[in-house]
Amino acid sequence: MNIGRRRLLTTALAAGAAGALTSRQAGAAPAGGAAGPPAGPVGDVVGKITVGYQGWFACAGDGAPINGWWHWSKDMSRPPSTSNGGITSWPDMRDYQHVYRTDYANLNDGRPATVFSSWDDQTVDTHFRWMQEHGCDTAALQRFNPYGAEGPTRDAMAQKVRSAAEAHGRKFYIMYDVSDWADMQAQLKEDWTAKMQAHTASSAYARQNGKPVVCIWGFGFNDPQRPFAPDACLDVVNWFKSQGVYLIGGVPTHWRTGTDDSRPGFSDVYHGFHMISPWMVGRISDTAGADRFLRDVNTPDKADCDAHGIDYQPCVIPGDLQSRHRAHGDLMWRQFYNMVGLGVAGIYVSMFDEYNESNQIAKTAETAGDVPAGSGFYALDEDGTSCSSDYYLRLTDDGGRMLKGQLPLTATRPTQPRV
Repeated sequence: MNIGRRRLLTTALAAGAAGALTSRQAGAAPAGGAAGPPAGPVGDVVGKITVGYQGWFACAGDGAPINGWWHWSKDMSRPPSTSNGGITSWPDMRDYQHVYRTDYANLNDGRPATVFSSWDDQTVDTHFRWMQEHGCDTAALQRFNPYGAEGPTRDAMAQKVRSAAEAHGRKFYIMYDVSDWADMQAQLKEDWTAKMQAHTASSAYARQNGKPVVCIWGFGFNDPQRPFAPDACLDVVNWFKSQGVYLIGGVPTHWRTGTDDSRPGFSDVYHGFHMISPWMVGRISDTAGADRFLRDVNTPDKADCDAHGIDYQPCVIPGDLQSRHRAHGDLMWRQFYNMVGLGVAGIYVSMFDEYNESNQIAKTAETAGDVPAGSGFYALDEDGTSCSSDYYLRLTDDGGRMLKGQLPLTATRPTQPRV
C-alpha cells in the first residue's frame, strides 16, 4: 500500500531551460516583481504558511487498523530494513515516547534503530507542537482513497489531527489526493458528505473567506495514476464549490501552459479553483533552478491567477536530502525570498513528514551517528555543515515571518543551521 504518488516527470522538468537569474542584493525585490495583490483577504491559508501532513506511518503492534509497517516498509508485513525500506531519510526520534524497533542495524552511535507511529496520539501531538513552536499555521491532512484497507486508519487519523490542532492552536483542512482513486468522482462527494465534512465543526478547521477549506490534489496530471477526463474533474470542482467550501487545486507544475506534467484541455478545471497550488517536488535542485522557476513559471503563474481572481499558493521545498540538494538551507530560503518578493497569497511547504521522499521539514537525523549503520541514509550535515534536527522547522518559521512582514525581505538566510 505504499503509493509512489508524486515522483513524476522529475528529471525532465528539473532540467528545463538554462539561464538562471543573477544574484540579487539582500532586500531587493526579486526580478519580475509582484504581479498584483492577493485575490483574497488574509485567512487560514492566505497570508499563512501551510504544511503538507501525511500522518501515514504505522508499526506492527501499535493498534492501528492497518496492522503493519505502513509506509516504513516496501512490504508492510515485515519490519523495515536495508532490503525492505520505504523511507529515504531517517527521523530524529528523541522527542517520541513510543518507539518501535526495526530490522535496521543499530545507529552508528550504538542506539537501536527505532521509528514512530502516526497512530500514537503522542506522535501527532508532538508534530503539532513543533508546528506551533515554528510558525506552521495550517496543516493540510493528506487523504488518499479511503475505500479500502487504509480507510479506518485514515478516518481515525483525521480525528487525531483535529484534536492535536485544537490543542496547539493550529488549523487543518482535508487535502484529497486522487492518485489511483478510480471512482473518485462519486466517492469524493460521498466521503466529504458522510465523514470529513463533520470536522468543519471544529474551531481548528481552516477557513478562508468565511468558508471551510478543502484541497483536491491531482487533477490534470499527465500520468497513469490520474487519468481523469476534464469533465469529470470539473464536475467535482463545481460540486464542492456548491457545498460552500473554499477549494484549492493541487495542480501540475505546468498547469498554465497545459504541457509537460499537465494534460491539455484542463484550463477550465484549473480556473475553477479558488486557489491554485502547483506541485514543485523534484522540479529544482539548486538556487539557480529556483531563480529560473521564478522567472519562467512563478511570475507568469501569478499574473494568470491575478487576472482570474484566483489566490496563488506556490510550493516551497526544503530539497531532497538524500540527493544532497539542500545546501544547508540555502535552496529553501531562496524560494521563500523569491515567493515573498513576488507577493504570493500564501506558501505551501512540502512536506512536514515526508521521510519517504527526503523532503521533510520535521526533525531529522543530524549526523552520521544518528542513522542506521550501513543504511546509506544521509543526515542533515551531509555537506559538512552542522545542522540541528529542527533546522528546517526553524527555517520555515523565518520564512513565514518574512511572508507576514515580521522580517524584512532579504536574500540572506537569517536562520543559523545550529543555534
